[in-house]
Amino acid sequence: HVEITDHDADDLVVTEDMRSRKALMDARADAFLALPGGLGTLEELLEIWVARTLGLHDKPVVVLDPDGLFDPLKAQVQAFVDQGFLRQSAADALIWTRSVDQAIEAIEFGLGHQAHLSPSGYEVLEDQP
Repeated sequence: HVEITDHDADDLVVTEDMRSRKALMDARADAFLALPGGLGTLEELLEIWVARTLGLHDKPVVVLDPDGLFDPLKAQVQAFVDQGFLRQSAADALIWTRSVDQAIEAIEFGLGHQAHLSPSGYEVLEDQP
């Protein structure tokens, strides 16, 4: 399998496989921002969210969802809480936003409060234009 190189990239990092690529990205990241995407995006979001809930990192995990693509996922997460399969604190580890400004604000807040991050307060961000 051949991938096309982005010649405008500031830093090109080549890894052996997908697992090592994700591990390197995780180690280098200060925060995680999920944008609308497909199955790979969903897998990466779930993996990093689980790692956060297990205490493997304390970095902000933010979902930027301007068009509501992730609304069914958000509803399913709440259903897991309602049915007792997920703690509210685990659900709160995902910060749901609708705009770039909200996502940046959530990341900046999370970076300043990593040890005490309580992202459920960002729930109100969705109601803002």
